[in-house]
Amino acid sequence: MEKTQPDGTPFQLLLRRVIFGTDTFAGRAFDIALIISIVASVSLLLLDTINSIHQQYGEVLSILEWSFTILFTIEYGLRIYSSANRWSYFRSFYGVVDLLSILPSYLMLIFPGASFTLVIRVLRLFRVFRVLKLIRYLSEGNLLLRAMLQSSRKIFVFFFSVSLIILVLGAIMYEVEGPENGFTSIPTSIYWTVVTITTVGYGDITPHTYLGKTIAAFTMLLGYSIIAIPTGILTAEISQEIGKHRDLRSCSNCSTTGHESKAHYCYHCGAELQEI
Repeated sequence: MEKTQPDGTPFQLLLRRVIFGTDTFAGRAFDIALIISIVASVSLLLLDTINSIHQQYGEVLSILEWSFTILFTIEYGLRIYSSANRWSYFRSFYGVVDLLSILPSYLMLIFPGASFTLVIRVLRLFRVFRVLKLIRYLSEGNLLLRAMLQSSRKIFVFFFSVSLIILVLGAIMYEVEGPENGFTSIPTSIYWTVVTITTVGYGDITPHTYLGKTIAAFTMLLGYSIIAIPTGILTAEISQEIGKHRDLRSCSNCSTTGHESKAHYCYHCGAELQEI
């Protein structure tokens, strides 16, 4: 039977293995070099926001910024050129981020006020997960992601309940303290409640009446009581996911389950475990 050959010219296939692949030395080197370039570009962006550095090295930073923009533009063009499914890449998360990371520099030529959109380039740091995949951290990342998705409904209900509590407490504080004590509106009172219930305590608005101080003390204690609930929900889901993952690691020799995700040999019979 004749084997079907991948679509594309030999040069496209070579670029595809280097740019999109992680199973070759060239692919790993490309990903690492890309991450270094992204980190360097983001570092320049951060330094350029410091007024003293911008005044002294603004021109140099601008030249370097355009160098990275041209580099990322070439990289984006090569990704489209070598992609097996260009439309799929173009509308993927990384495809959108790659495009948005280079557009601001060109938009600044037309709209000087668009410089703030350069912060979108920070999103490119998500590509570090491709490097993490190379050093076998992807399974841990997937486990955490599954746990977060499983707990999302519970956390949503929790935050909705907390939002109602904050709304009620904010309305009460507005009635108790009033504009003369800084609680000029219910939204301002809600802001004070959020700051207090999260134990941040900026101190820009403080209650003056005895009743208001009593409510503030109750709000602080309530904050300590509920602040650990999302952590507990997520921890429980992570424990369940770890348990499920262990059950999948069954020994093909003695059928024993419950192995650690990083175990290589069965703890019961010593047979080598298969990767999942």
